Amino acid sequence: MPLSSLIISHFQCLENHPNLSDFILTPVPLDKKRLKWRGFNQAEEIGKELSKFLHLPLINDVLIKTIETPPQVELSEKEREENMKEVFICNNGDLIKNKKILLVDDVYTTGATMEECAKVLKKAGAKEVWGVAVARG
Repeated sequence: MPLSSLIISHFQCLENHPNLSDFILTPVPLDKKRLKWRGFNQAEEIGKELSKFLHLPLINDVLIKTIETPPQVELSEKEREENMKEVFICNNGDLIKNKKILLVDDVYTTGATMEECAKVLKKAGAKEVWGVAVARG
């Protein structure tokens, strides 16, 4: 997958490689309607390739997006923050308790999505949450 190769290339170019050996990958989820319309979750597809490259487990069902929201690209920074508030829940929290999480998304613009996901993961007991995205908007 070309998008994941951008992140992989970045990791390979780093002089000081972060030690991610004890991390778990989890993608930012889509709501059910958007997933059905698109047919795939791009963050999950990127996560699959990163999982292979980094030799880390990928857990797809930890975060669940419970509310349909308009696409972030159509919103202002303030609207993006409001759009993401309380739309995610943690499922299978025992899988992440005291674990380090590498949260995977396709685009990072204002950080509202990753921040909300990280907040939910931390509240569910994750030890640390780091984020990685293909592009910065």
